[in-house]
Amino acid sequence: MKSLFLFAATALLSVGLVSAQSPKATESATIGGKSITIKYAAPSVRSRQIFGPGGLISKDPNYPVWRAGANNATALHTDADLDVAGLAVPKGDYTVYVNVEKPDAWELIINKQTGQWGLTYDKAQDLGRVKMTMTKPASTVEVMKYTITDLGGNKAKLELAWEAHVASVAVTVK
Repeated sequence: MKSLFLFAATALLSVGLVSAQSPKATESATIGGKSITIKYAAPSVRSRQIFGPGGLISKDPNYPVWRAGANNATALHTDADLDVAGLAVPKGDYTVYVNVEKPDAWELIINKQTGQWGLTYDKAQDLGRVKMTMTKPASTVEVMKYTITDLGGNKAKLELAWEAHVASVAVTVK
């Protein structure tokens, strides 16, 4: 009986831990005949302060570098060479981070290390950093979301929206 109770308690705890994690999400687009995919976990605001001093992100060990999602590091896959706001990104797999030190001037970080937990960040593995264009949403973005918008002519916009921030970069498929 004691074993059955311990098994049931462990099972309930495991379900609770899994449900506490942010849901997995994928954003994919075909630009100029080539696929670009972002895989991430989408956290929710849930009435919390997210950015700025004392915000949720400021408690991460790599702050002001943020994993640009939750749980595992945010993954970028591209079937083509890209130009991301002036940064040459060869086709392949990468991790995406964002420097959020300045609330209205974020930097997208493309990192060559892949497959790591989101709080594992090695600056030496950065392919590069680019400035993001910042705007404000019409209302709070409760669940973080990536969008890849085809602008035609091998051009796209990669956008990250969460809380009171919308950050984007221009992408060109080479």
